[in-house]
Amino acid sequence: MASDPHAYCQERAAASGSSFYYAFRFLPPEQRRAITAFYAFCREVDDIADECRDTQVARIKLDWWRGEILALYAGRPGHPVTQALAGAITAYRLPQEAFEAIIDGMEMDLGPVRYPDFKQLNLYCHRVAGVVGEVSALIFGHSETTPLARATLKYAHRLGLAFQLTNIIRDVGEDARRGRIYLPQDELARFGVMESDLLQARYGTPFDRLMTFQCQRAQTTYDEALALLPATDRKAQRPGLAMAAIYRTLLREIQADGCRVLDRRYALTPLRKLWLAWKSWVFA
Repeated sequence: MASDPHAYCQERAAASGSSFYYAFRFLPPEQRRAITAFYAFCREVDDIADECRDTQVARIKLDWWRGEILALYAGRPGHPVTQALAGAITAYRLPQEAFEAIIDGMEMDLGPVRYPDFKQLNLYCHRVAGVVGEVSALIFGHSETTPLARATLKYAHRLGLAFQLTNIIRDVGEDARRGRIYLPQDELARFGVMESDLLQARYGTPFDRLMTFQCQRAQTTYDEALALLPATDRKAQRPGLAMAAIYRTLLREIQADGCRVLDRRYALTPLRKLWLAWKSWVFA
């Protein structure tokens, strides 16, 4: 057993520099430990998909995590992350199938990545982002009234999708160079953009129109998500709202700069992320 599983998860989250880390900072200790442990789990399986060059080895590692999730729900967690999650899955009624879906989503990143249309991309986003949003919402808290609880989970799922669409926009060039093209193939064809354009960082009117379309869809998804959140749950869901402020600000900056995502990496400074998170928390 790890001497301090929660310290392990905290180090994992802080080292990532992710926007999620800044949104968690204002939570009460118990919730902060739970969401940090969940985020550490997401980092563990995501890093396998991103960093393991041998696809077969990556599948073996993801299968190991499937077994570890089974062990967690059987009361026998072995990894520091699942040890840290043990109390949270009971306290916040986190469903086992959510963890399994996230692992399935990470497995979709192994090998060359192509999606024929948005429907297929949406399945990937559901697993790696929508489900993450739902689990996070359960930890943050929601109304006990069933219809409101459903609305909050729908909001969280939709918001997760918006985050993932923002990530896809931000990382178009970097992902293409790693053999991953998340932009749907039918949309590339519709706007007259070739895969070689992405790989060789060729800008032009077709690419500009394609990215305008992608950004508009992401912005609409943010609007749809925020419209679903019941007023009674706004305070409980402040971490998600803080994340929305950070991610949407990043998306707007990408748009304002003309979506030069093929040859540059956009990011907000840690101080700006903290400021946006604090402002969202105070004024939610």
